[in-house]
Amino acid sequence: MALLNLDDPRKRIPPHTFSLWALGFRPFYLLAAGFAALAVPLWVAILSGAISVAMPGLWWHAHEMLFGFAAAVIVGFLFTAGRNWTGQPTPTDGSLAALAGVWLCGRLAMALDGGWMALVIDVAFLPLAALALGRALVRAGSRRNYFFPVILLAMAGANLIFHAARLNMLMVDPVVPLRVTLGLIVMIETIMGGRVIPTFTASALRGGTPIRQWQAPWLSRASIALTGISLLAWALEPALGWGVWFAPLALVAAVLQLARTLGWNGWAARRVPLVWILHLGHLWIAVGLGLVALSAWGLVPLSAAVHAFAIGATGGLIIGMITRTALGHTGRMLVASPVETSAYVLIQCAAVARVLTLVALPLAATRGVHVAAALWSLGFLLYLWRYLPWLIRARIDGQPG
Repeated sequence: MALLNLDDPRKRIPPHTFSLWALGFRPFYLLAAGFAALAVPLWVAILSGAISVAMPGLWWHAHEMLFGFAAAVIVGFLFTAGRNWTGQPTPTDGSLAALAGVWLCGRLAMALDGGWMALVIDVAFLPLAALALGRALVRAGSRRNYFFPVILLAMAGANLIFHAARLNMLMVDPVVPLRVTLGLIVMIETIMGGRVIPTFTASALRGGTPIRQWQAPWLSRASIALTGISLLAWALEPALGWGVWFAPLALVAAVLQLARTLGWNGWAARRVPLVWILHLGHLWIAVGLGLVALSAWGLVPLSAAVHAFAIGATGGLIIGMITRTALGHTGRMLVASPVETSAYVLIQCAAVARVLTLVALPLAATRGVHVAAALWSLGFLLYLWRYLPWLIRARIDGQPG
């Protein structure tokens, strides 16, 4: 009897096959990158009074960068990683297209409607994604990853509170659920960062001189716990008015996060862009926590901490992960070209421009918004230009996914 040839070329998917709906990262990475490139210039236009949206512009900007841009990347990543973790299917084809449609309709409703329709459509996305992910995790008994659908549901709850507050259904400052959501996203970043960044650093340099990394379980647990407590206290402070007692805690969390990140020895990977961008992104978490403390004491504007988390950490880690995972899951070598490296530099420069002008050059803060917006948009346009042809077509190795 002849043995089955698993590499039979007749079973391979032709490379030009349309594959946008083959796996979650494909549509959601493209949608997120396109939205990032468009929404920030729109925010600059709103800020200047050139255009308007269906709600206060600052609320729209903050909400859409969290529940539009970041949520799309998180869901795309979790659908893709969830299949690897469990061996169970996550949404593809029609169900994936439907979820992408819900996300897209949410963005349109938030800009054009702003009423009950925006609430219903926008809030629906994250619970549907959590249900799809949770089903795969439960089937596989992947208890280690159960907290991911829980975080998606927590984000959905914060989104519902935001909508209820802005529609005067709840007497809550809409800024509070937005801060809570930013904190949840930072927690995802620091938990996942601890899982993958040290490993990626060591594997990128395998075969060369062994690198030294210092990791201590107590440091990881303490830094994550104090980060979570500090961010929750900071997020709820406008609603509870409990003062600035959390500022020293945030400062300690910043020091622990700094020690934790430096212990992964990113310097050893300074010539590997796919790795150093993750280290720089994670370092912004420590910077953001330090700025939280300083802003609580009235020494720097609060928006400096917000943008350290949102542009430096979230933007930096997202551009690093959506390039790395897209390369790997389209069958390509994990090597950053000058295009990826340029995108990384642009996003990091955007973070520096926005935060530095807020902290040290307040008279140039408006110019900092314009510079940061241009750099940010260009970085994600580079991603679209390079990855759009790859993400709409099959893997180059003919494998599914």
